[in-house]
Amino acid sequence: MVRHPVAFKINGQKREAEIDTRTLLIDLIRDTFHFGGAQRCPSIACTGACTVLVNGWPVCSCLTLAVAVNGAQIRTIEGLRCDDGTLHPLQQALVDHCSSQCEYCTAGILMSATALLDTNPRPTREDIRRSLAGNICHCTGYANIIDAVLAAAKTMRATLEAR
Repeated sequence: MVRHPVAFKINGQKREAEIDTRTLLIDLIRDTFHFGGAQRCPSIACTGACTVLVNGWPVCSCLTLAVAVNGAQIRTIEGLRCDDGTLHPLQQALVDHCSSQCEYCTAGILMSATALLDTNPRPTREDIRRSLAGNICHCTGYANIIDAVLAAAKTMRATLEAR
């Protein structure tokens, strides 16, 4: 077994480890660094529940080798909360729009939506559909999720304009 040192910034904090070169990013995040929000996908196909942001881009952490993103800025669902401890507008909008049931897919959906809103503060319904194409939800369907992302975008724009 070949071991390799890796270092990341996860949710703004520097983290280091020595890992097997075959270690998946999901295993490093969950088992080594104890961020349990990203869910392991149940098979070799990615459902999007394991989505994290790597340098701002949504990535299926269950399909990504940790060594491949060595040195990256990683953001997990645990890093989405606002600095004052309140829910991020996306999290609050999902609650307000009853957009989750079992919550298995929720972290991945939130991370994919975050990546979208970070680059496109005025998304259309189609933009949101495309950004969530890799996220599978078996419980709710997507109408309320799309409505929630639109509402969060509006809230986030209003907050920026108020500054």
